[in-house]
Amino acid sequence: MYGRRLVTIEEIIALVSPDSDEELAQLKGWASNHEIPVHPIQVGEDINPVFSKETEYLGVTLGGDGTYLEGVRQFSPKEIPILGVNSGTLAFLASISPTELTDALDEVIQGNAKVDKRQQLEVRANDVHCTGINDVMIEHIPPENPVDRKITRLQVFADEEFVGEYEGSGLAIATPTGSTGVSLSAFGPIHYPKNNGSIQVVPLHTHRMGVRPLILDASTTVNVVSHKAASLLVDGGRAHTELSPDDVVTIEGSDTPALVITTSFDDDFFTSVSEKLGWSVREDRHDTGKQHLIKNKNDNAERDFISHSLEIAAEAARTAGQPLRELHGQTELIEFKTDKSDIVTEADYKADNIITTVINNEFPDHTIRSEESEEITGESKYTWLIDPLDGTGNFAHGNPNYSISIALLEDDRPIMGIVYAPETDELFSAVEGEPAQMNGNKLSTTNRQSLDECMLLSGYDPDGEFLSHCYRETRGVRRVGSAALNLCYLASGSADAVWEYDTYPWDVAAGVVIAKAAGATITNASGGAYQLLSKGTSRNELIGTNGVIHETLLSHLEDEQNLQKSENNATD
Repeated sequence: MYGRRLVTIEEIIALVSPDSDEELAQLKGWASNHEIPVHPIQVGEDINPVFSKETEYLGVTLGGDGTYLEGVRQFSPKEIPILGVNSGTLAFLASISPTELTDALDEVIQGNAKVDKRQQLEVRANDVHCTGINDVMIEHIPPENPVDRKITRLQVFADEEFVGEYEGSGLAIATPTGSTGVSLSAFGPIHYPKNNGSIQVVPLHTHRMGVRPLILDASTTVNVVSHKAASLLVDGGRAHTELSPDDVVTIEGSDTPALVITTSFDDDFFTSVSEKLGWSVREDRHDTGKQHLIKNKNDNAERDFISHSLEIAAEAARTAGQPLRELHGQTELIEFKTDKSDIVTEADYKADNIITTVINNEFPDHTIRSEESEEITGESKYTWLIDPLDGTGNFAHGNPNYSISIALLEDDRPIMGIVYAPETDELFSAVEGEPAQMNGNKLSTTNRQSLDECMLLSGYDPDGEFLSHCYRETRGVRRVGSAALNLCYLASGSADAVWEYDTYPWDVAAGVVIAKAAGATITNASGGAYQLLSKGTSRNELIGTNGVIHETLLSHLEDEQNLQKSENNATD
């Protein structure tokens, strides 16, 4: 899902190995055509001089796996996703060929690539404190005298619990991305590395038949104590030191993953394992099953277009929620307080860019109307209504009650809705005629029948009219500050009724679908049909209830308004 966020890339930092001039020229040419600046950095140099926290970067490595590992070391702490281009002779991690570079980059900026989170290790020993994506090798130092002892003894502890003492040529403490060959040589498993958080302790040339690799959770703290001097290498020498007797090496899963980009031009993991390590389970066998999976997926998409649209909208909303959460955290920091409007503008832009690009790529013939950008006109009967940030006032003041609203209309009738609250990770969704859900759980309105038992939500109330009419007769009137969330809270039973003084289509379209699917009744203030796309009116009033109290609430409001008019006439 993170891959959808790649549509917001603003600049590229390229780590360039020697003899990669042609690949760099190719990258620069493509980037120039897309008006994306490129910062070439030679391997061994630091990216900090060209890095800015406010910029969305793509990290590209041009070289082999050594260059890629250097990219991981520099890009990962800054949460920059990495695309590896293999301009060397052999690579396992950097798998995009130079001939496919521009096509892969097109896929990336269209949001169609994937970003996998790869577990890293954090290593502390002597003067070494670093992270690594592959492994930590602790090995015996060869003796000067060829007849001296050639094995080492290493004691291992897991969360201070003694695991045992390993005798042999050393240990590899590996991530799931780490050397599969090393694991296999010790009769260990093949780890599928994508989004896999674990640590593997692999004995090297063990002198005991019963010793086997050990798999631990990534949260485990592994301590290794060497009886004699030993050599420590992280990721094949990216960091290294010599250990003295009784030195302690501490290894644990890093909180910062490496963000690895994979495209349709990469070999998948099991193809690479099969080709490079001779994995026999694929020998003389054809991948016919995958074709059936693809066919079934396509058939389902054709049979159920609306469900497919719901899936895409949910992906877009969750992805757009990531930059909103990041920027929301800055609004109350002292150094950003004078620039709140700029932060809100940036948040609106980033979220809108992600959502509209994802939907336009997936449904190029659909019309897209967003509060924050120009309309994209399509030729089909379908229209998307988008509010990338509903509740901007809340957002600007650090309040968590803001949301993303995405609705699909068929001939101006809303048929699908997604509302996502990034701060609480609540995804409300519904398709017309099907149950409403929140994170997969079915929603239903309340069944309260008396106003004095009910909690009401109010939208913008310029004269305090709704509050004054309903506060005493109910258990309270609250204002959340997001029309989309108001309707979702009605759907979930957190409120019994909602009133909105003035609505815009993108504010409420998704929420109306969700509330109705949960059993709500939605009308205008007179009890007539609520028209989503009102024309020729100064405002578009909405009342939504659990259905049971709808007529009671409408009658109460009408009575209060009539009473108010009588009092005003008497005063005049």
